[in-house]
Amino acid sequence: MADYPAHRETDVVLRDGSTAHIRPARPSDREALEDYFIDLTDESRRLRFWGQSVDIGEQARNAVEIDYADHLTLLAFAGRDSERVLGGAQYIRQGRAVAEIAMSVRDELQGKGLASILIAHLADAAREQGIDVFHADVLPENHRMIDVFRRTGFPVSIRAKPGVVEVELPTELTAEAAEQYEERERIAAANAVRTFLEARSIAVIGASRDPTTIGGRLLRNLLLRPFAGVVYPVNPASASVQGVPAYPTIEDVPADVELAFVAVPAAAVVGVAEACARKGVRALVVISAGFAETGEAGQALQQELLEVCRASGMRLIGPNCMGIVNTDPEIDLSGTFAQAHPPEGRVAFMSQSGALGIAVINMANALGLGLSSFVSIGNKADVSGNDLLCYWDADPRTDVVLLYLESFGNPRRFAELARRIGRRKPIVAVKSGRSAAGQRAASSHTGALLAASDTAVDALLRQVGVIRTDTLEEMFDVAALLANQPVPRGRNVAILTNAGGLGIQCADTCEARGLRVPELSEDTVAKLRAFLPPAASVANPVDMIASATGEDYGRAIQTIAGDGGVDALIVIYIPPLEDDAPEVARHLVEAIGGIGGQIPVLTCFMSARGLPPALSAPGVRIPSYGFPEQAAIALAHAAEHGAWRARDPGRVVHFPGLRVDEATAVIAQALERGETWLEPDEIALLFDCYGLPLVRQARAASAAEAADAARRLGGRLVLKAVGPLHKTEVGAVRLGLAPEQVEAEAAAMAERIRARGEPLEGFVVQELVEGGVEMLVGMAHDPDFGPIVACGAGGVNVELTRDVAVRVAPLTDVDAAEMIRSLATFPLLDGFRGAPRRDVGALEDVVLRVSALAAQHVAIAEMDCNPVLVLERGAVVVDARVRVRVPQPAPPWAGRA
Repeated sequence: MADYPAHRETDVVLRDGSTAHIRPARPSDREALEDYFIDLTDESRRLRFWGQSVDIGEQARNAVEIDYADHLTLLAFAGRDSERVLGGAQYIRQGRAVAEIAMSVRDELQGKGLASILIAHLADAAREQGIDVFHADVLPENHRMIDVFRRTGFPVSIRAKPGVVEVELPTELTAEAAEQYEERERIAAANAVRTFLEARSIAVIGASRDPTTIGGRLLRNLLLRPFAGVVYPVNPASASVQGVPAYPTIEDVPADVELAFVAVPAAAVVGVAEACARKGVRALVVISAGFAETGEAGQALQQELLEVCRASGMRLIGPNCMGIVNTDPEIDLSGTFAQAHPPEGRVAFMSQSGALGIAVINMANALGLGLSSFVSIGNKADVSGNDLLCYWDADPRTDVVLLYLESFGNPRRFAELARRIGRRKPIVAVKSGRSAAGQRAASSHTGALLAASDTAVDALLRQVGVIRTDTLEEMFDVAALLANQPVPRGRNVAILTNAGGLGIQCADTCEARGLRVPELSEDTVAKLRAFLPPAASVANPVDMIASATGEDYGRAIQTIAGDGGVDALIVIYIPPLEDDAPEVARHLVEAIGGIGGQIPVLTCFMSARGLPPALSAPGVRIPSYGFPEQAAIALAHAAEHGAWRARDPGRVVHFPGLRVDEATAVIAQALERGETWLEPDEIALLFDCYGLPLVRQARAASAAEAADAARRLGGRLVLKAVGPLHKTEVGAVRLGLAPEQVEAEAAAMAERIRARGEPLEGFVVQELVEGGVEMLVGMAHDPDFGPIVACGAGGVNVELTRDVAVRVAPLTDVDAAEMIRSLATFPLLDGFRGAPRRDVGALEDVVLRVSALAAQHVAIAEMDCNPVLVLERGAVVVDARVRVRVPQPAPPWAGRA
């Protein structure tokens, strides 16, 4: 009997947003399973067991006495600690690669997607045991079960036989099936968030008559807004709170409650949650602090709270959060303890920090930036940022999503969602933790380059099109642009000003941030000359000089917007006379409205009296900035996002002829030594399985064997010692040797290395490859993000130059091309100063093969190919190191985000 597969335990989200806990059955589940079978309706029992006369005890025993390999039962429970079975699925192996399956779900849960989820998890587990095909016999009248199989997305084969319908499906999830499951997950996550943001009956537990307390302020905010539902204060010491009838407990509320806010001491929260569960509350927002953020005891309390929620199907935001807001006039839910309420708009905001959330709402008010909804998720015990992304993706009131992130729960799920959503709705993020404080020990050049905790985050966000800003101010600047103007179609910027110095300053910032400030077309220049004074400059920036009127601004905006070579326009105005500002603002609004979103237009209105009413009036969608640099930086971020949207996403290359199973065997044999570095001959075989062009070489245990290897290889040779990490620093590399020189050099090398106290495990003799550009290609396995692939300048100074580009595997062909061309040293490959051009395509091939190797073999912890010599034709890996370690079991497919 195999060990209990604990890695198969997971929480899943059902179609209505509720959750279930799936895990393999244990013998101790027998009684709970008997109760489940008894609770099924007579018809459900008949369809499941093909008859009314069923030995419930025998069926339960057969389901729980399993070996987890040839016979597996997965059970769905109401929660991790619950004994209430919601459904189950099992397979029993019938042949080497075929298994028979059966399943059932409680009648009241049918139609919520649990059956499909169980099949997906069972298939994933079966595939791990070498089972390729599932077989099921279904009664002809069991249409619901047949429909479940069809709706899984697996390619189902259905055949009619006398008295039975035979169903077959592969355990391998096709791309189409995966997309169906992912779509179900997105719907389920959006529905879970909808339970909070669109609730119509709310209780505030811990409501206070004192509006200066958190519970008092929260209740006051809910009551001050024209909330479309009903609010019930819960306070055991008061019959009414802030003029509203109150109730001693949630269970005393005389009506159904969809959403409860909890603002009581941490020690009382679990008891409150249990009462909410008995009441049938569907969602909790726990404001209270004192949980996982405080240490182990708080973490245990948070887990207890989560289990209460899981067991009853309640969803949870928080704990340790500041609440939620929905500005939709048809709902108008102001569920925070902030002093202010954000204006209505089309920007959604998520914050992991409660205190920062207050600052965000205040900033939104100050800037006049309207929010569609706001969620402070605190400790993310349940509802995550990924769940919110699913909701905002489907929300017609949201055009831009802002995220303040401190950590990722499921980075790969985030990447999938962000890549999909970002093509329609820009995502802007501030991610804390840019420092290298989270560095881990690294034993290779690649590991050292990727050691900074922020490297993987930057790579991930760049790949999936998320706009990352350094500050909250930058985030709001970008949001103001994207929420009100179109995404730029290119990087060419025109600058219009009445102060030449400010125009030059803006142009400098644009160029420094990757934008271009090109010359305007001859036709545009002629049209500007026709109405601007002779002293004006009609180059780009266009300086209309201080005498420019509002009418001049209006005509210039319309003229420049018609220039096909201009992708965006920054308009700068500093009032020579403050009384002129309102008139200029009016012309700006009219002209920008008149071009109908042809290009994005940003304004910088540097008036001592602040923004004129015309630019800040309701319905005016023109972003205005205090300084030209702010506008330029915001535009640069938006232009980069526009380029990402327009870019071909590329494809993940599948190389024919890879010997994946053979590579797996190489790694498995090495792992018998424990966590280890592969031997040179193991690396050679592994690389050959993946078509990586390793230089011709031979391993030798002694100086004499090295001499024999040299004679076999012939030509000019390289001698390397096996053992030292940084070979050049200890004299462990000798180049350009003739075969007859190798033995003496090997003996001398051994003496030097032993004198330095370095390990010596033998030698490698290689053919000498000359004339190439030294590059590095490698990978390191990040515990959160998976394999991270690096490509950069190679050689002995790689950690000094740090010229490297990184991406999260698997890479597309476009990723590989962009990585290489983004390097400062790329000109060396492209024929710098008359040197021959190198085979960049061959380097791209190496990068993509390393990505494929890393993505398919999670046991590879880190890998270094340094240098990779890129030649005029082809590329050769001259030196390589590979470290392997036993990986953690992969999480169940379709686990919660």
